[in-house]
Amino acid sequence: MQHFYVFKFPKWKRWSIVALFALFAALFIWFERDGTFSVFSTDEPAVLSKGNADEENIGLTFNISWGEERAFDILKQLDKHDVQATFFISGEWAERHPDIVEKIVENKHELGMLGYRYKSYLDQDINEVRKDLLHAVEIFDKLGYKDIKLLRTPSGHFNKEIIELAEQLDFKVIHWNINSNDWKNPGSTTIINNVMEEASNGDIILMHASDSAKQTAKALDTILPGLKTKGLTFITITELMNQAHAESELVE
Repeated sequence: MQHFYVFKFPKWKRWSIVALFALFAALFIWFERDGTFSVFSTDEPAVLSKGNADEENIGLTFNISWGEERAFDILKQLDKHDVQATFFISGEWAERHPDIVEKIVENKHELGMLGYRYKSYLDQDINEVRKDLLHAVEIFDKLGYKDIKLLRTPSGHFNKEIIELAEQLDFKVIHWNINSNDWKNPGSTTIINNVMEEASNGDIILMHASDSAKQTAKALDTILPGLKTKGLTFITITELMNQAHAESELVE
């Protein structure tokens, strides 16, 4: 026979518990929208997913892991609208397309990495993840891009162990809080709405410059001037991160 235990509390205790849960829920929502939110507690490793909500700045980021056709169109849009972005690229892709990496840097965009192979770190042993990251560092060093400190994990997948490893290797892990979903090619209007309806101070936008993102360049022609009209200024992730530090918004 199974036994079930029911705990009864005095009425004032029940209301206290309800109030406590409501407080935690409110704090969670506030941090996720208006503060730099970490998936871990304050004494744990952190992932930057948003900058300082008090500054009218925004971080535009692009992931690239394969293909060579879309990147140039996106770079043209960024140049046309005088926008600085941060590109997260895999070491394997950089090895195959050093000319595009050079163009990104020449246009004064910031470089971050996606590791070497674009494969979820959650599907790999932690030692395999370490090897992947160190190999990526080696490749970028050979290409002349030393001291890249920004890391976005493949597909944005991570756990506490992965973040701790990244920090041991002197990386800062960067996530996002605005997802354009441009890789799904839902239509340029949908991509525009995905960004424009949500974007505000301190946000980090995820977009793609791989060949799978067929509608991104067209959408940028509306998004970039549109966000400027909203009073937002595009800055690199490093600049966004430094502002977060200055305001004690980055949870360590």
